[in-house]
Amino acid sequence: MIYNLASLGIDHLNPMQEEMLNEVRRRDSLVLLSPTGSGKTLGYMLPVIEGMQNTLAPTVLVLVPSRELAIQTQSVVSKLCKEIKSYACYGGRPTMEEHRTLRSIMPQMIIGTPGRILDHLKKENFRADEINTLVIDEFDKSLELGFRQQMSEILILLPNVRKRILLSATDSPEIPSFVGAENVHKLNYLSGTDNDYADRIRQYQLVSPEKDKLETLGRLLCSLGSSPSIVFMNYRDAVDRVYQFLHKAGFNVCAFHGAMEQKDRERALFRFQSGCANVLVCTDLAARGLDIADVQNIIHYHLPLNSEAYIHRNGRTARWDKKGASYIILGPEEKLDKLDCINEIVCIDVPKTYEVPSSKWETLYIGKGKKDKINKVDIVGFLSKTGGLSREQLGMVTVFPNWSFAAVDRSCLKILMGRINGQKIKGQKTIIEPIRK
Repeated sequence: MIYNLASLGIDHLNPMQEEMLNEVRRRDSLVLLSPTGSGKTLGYMLPVIEGMQNTLAPTVLVLVPSRELAIQTQSVVSKLCKEIKSYACYGGRPTMEEHRTLRSIMPQMIIGTPGRILDHLKKENFRADEINTLVIDEFDKSLELGFRQQMSEILILLPNVRKRILLSATDSPEIPSFVGAENVHKLNYLSGTDNDYADRIRQYQLVSPEKDKLETLGRLLCSLGSSPSIVFMNYRDAVDRVYQFLHKAGFNVCAFHGAMEQKDRERALFRFQSGCANVLVCTDLAARGLDIADVQNIIHYHLPLNSEAYIHRNGRTARWDKKGASYIILGPEEKLDKLDCINEIVCIDVPKTYEVPSSKWETLYIGKGKKDKINKVDIVGFLSKTGGLSREQLGMVTVFPNWSFAAVDRSCLKILMGRINGQKIKGQKTIIEPIRK
């Protein structure tokens, strides 16, 4: 196998990944406990790929708790090793569409969320008897009631699993019995990390004078300028309410939660990753698995339910060897009693007057994608040649199956739209329009 570490932006493995490489080779049951952002996916993926055979059936199944983590994991595989065929399965699109793709590409590795994988297994959409390696990422999530039932059923339908790898960013009190792992070897990279955690993530608290924290949040975000910030809420309707407040106030903000359509979630993540929006308001759905580079601030608008949730939220910043900040906004009567993982936290205040920060980038929606034989090079060429954009005026471009997004310099958006209005991309007419929310 030929690995391309450079495609993931790294040139060497860290100690945890080196040990995982050796331990996965020699053990059948392994648990890795390692902080978020430490590179767990690469840690298990290298040795797993190394042990794969060139078959026409899937031999590796990776279970993840969210759609976004499934997509992200599959992206790591495709960048790391072009020889391995992998496919991500998740809710939000027809099962039959995935079944057709599974039959068409015949992946050696399937990555998916428990509900969707269970559906495929029950319908016998891939050969369960060929699966010999099972990876459960964020396995502490599998202990929750809804996931526990699905995971139990999945394990019953996998008769020939020989190697089991479980991963978590928190020290779960138990290993799920339904996994069937015996003689489990545990690698604990959480031990002794408290000082590292404090060094990498600065922790602050501020008190809102009112139970409604919107004004305090707005002033905090303004004090942070245009640096990328994720605001965590406990409820979906609260995400929508805070998003509407910030959007009306002029912030470049996007919302993200489980009740949103897949297209809207993909658009929100693109806008945040590309810098078109510097604020992402979300539920804890975004606390697991999202690997967005250079997120500088985590803001807990609602107190997390427990220390594990706090750790997972903060794990969206200070990825790898970078640093970040965590801010807790307390209401007049709220306390930090449930968060026993906090050792040092600094009390701060924010200015009463503020100026809403602006963004350089605007999101462009293009109504064609991979299924229309459109790729990133086609879009870059179109916006450069027909639209007249320079390299500095064109940012991130992402192509999805049925549509695409491009980040363009907002200062030249009006001229750009005039130049490309009515023009074809690769001989195809399509809708092209800016997205501001």
